[in-house]
Amino acid sequence: MGDPDRRLRRGHHAADRLAHELSAAWELPFLPLLTRRRGSRRQRGLAQPERRRNVAGAFVVDAAVAPHVGLVDDVYTTGATVGAGASALRKAGATRVEVVTFARAIRIR
Repeated sequence: MGDPDRRLRRGHHAADRLAHELSAAWELPFLPLLTRRRGSRRQRGLAQPERRRNVAGAFVVDAAVAPHVGLVDDVYTTGATVGAGASALRKAGATRVEVVTFARAIRIR
């Protein structure tokens, strides 16, 4: 799920790098289907409902979508980002979206 602004700040996009590595290891094609339609504020510090609102409608699909696609994200916290990405993929024709993530963030209160 590419975000050009964050890529410029960091010098890379962690989810894209992870997706490239997984596609090579699993011998699957890497197809960057999602891009951000609009910027959004950082998710850090937002409660789950705020996170969902923050990324709702934030992604657009740029290409034809297969019925079964994989969605890669670097960190899964509440699922808001992958949920928004999966929604965009389903609207574009995917019937099954599998999510792979590198890390699971757990909030300790």
